[in-house]
Amino acid sequence: MKNTENNKKLYRRYLDDLYTTEDARQLLNSLHDPDNHETLNELSSDVWEEAATQQPHTDLEREHYKREARQLLKRIEHKKRTWLRRIAVATVSTAAIVCLVLGGIHYLEHLNERQIIYLEASTSYGERKQILLPDGTQLTLNSCSHVRYPNSFTGEERKIVLEGEGYFQVHRNEKQPFIVSTGRFNVRVLGTCFDIKSYSSDEIVSVEVESGKVQVDLPEAMMRLKGKEQVLFNTISGEYSKRREDRPVAIWKKGGLRFNSTPIRDVAKELERMYNCRITFADGKFNNLISGEHDNKSLEAVLQSIEYTSGIRYKKEGNRILLYKQ
Repeated sequence: MKNTENNKKLYRRYLDDLYTTEDARQLLNSLHDPDNHETLNELSSDVWEEAATQQPHTDLEREHYKREARQLLKRIEHKKRTWLRRIAVATVSTAAIVCLVLGGIHYLEHLNERQIIYLEASTSYGERKQILLPDGTQLTLNSCSHVRYPNSFTGEERKIVLEGEGYFQVHRNEKQPFIVSTGRFNVRVLGTCFDIKSYSSDEIVSVEVESGKVQVDLPEAMMRLKGKEQVLFNTISGEYSKRREDRPVAIWKKGGLRFNSTPIRDVAKELERMYNCRITFADGKFNNLISGEHDNKSLEAVLQSIEYTSGIRYKKEGNRILLYKQ
């Protein structure tokens, strides 16, 4: 009984426009409770009877109620509540009861939207960073990468924006898919471990799955990957290749490098990001594709390996490197 009276008072305060943000939250929670439907019906009957007993009998009273109705309408419009267009003298309070549900829900949804804050994290040359997302998902950012995400995941999906490379260990939630948007493609998962490499300056971008399943959404296509599968996209030609890789994913987390028919210019960009160096090319065509894996090697060792396998020579002065052909 006490809860019923408290709810009635809460509804009354809402009708009289005398409520706080906490009141509004309590109101929405109570409206979801079927036990409170009877309270709403009682309150609707009460305000209807009050309106009936207060019918204006004189022109003066009638004008008085009309003014009150106009003031109420202006107040509602001022708050952008477009759910009430006309007010009749005898049905003002009853109409407000009907709008109680709609107004409360929209108001609280608006409050939740306003309270969402977007956070950003980034890494510089040679830097890696661990980030714990609001849902418990763990993200490792590779060098020169950037991520943008909300402080709270609301709605039907968990969506973040990534530029660069990141390794994800996604907290499973089948009711709220996790989506990574890269600008070139989206990756949708429920809960899995995978790596995304999508630097805007690179010719080749990729998705590699360690465990579980992911869905890759392209502008005009869609594909699914499972554990130990990888897809490579050529952003210039538009071609892609899907293959199985029985090797560890994201070896860059431990300082390793892996190239698999990677264009030499993409190799140069990756070396710049990892070793904080500056690489330039001499005049001429450099169409070489580089393959090989380097386990925590120095920059000098990687350059020597590239020179040995491709014939591309290098000159190094401080952190500046020139690649050339003889």
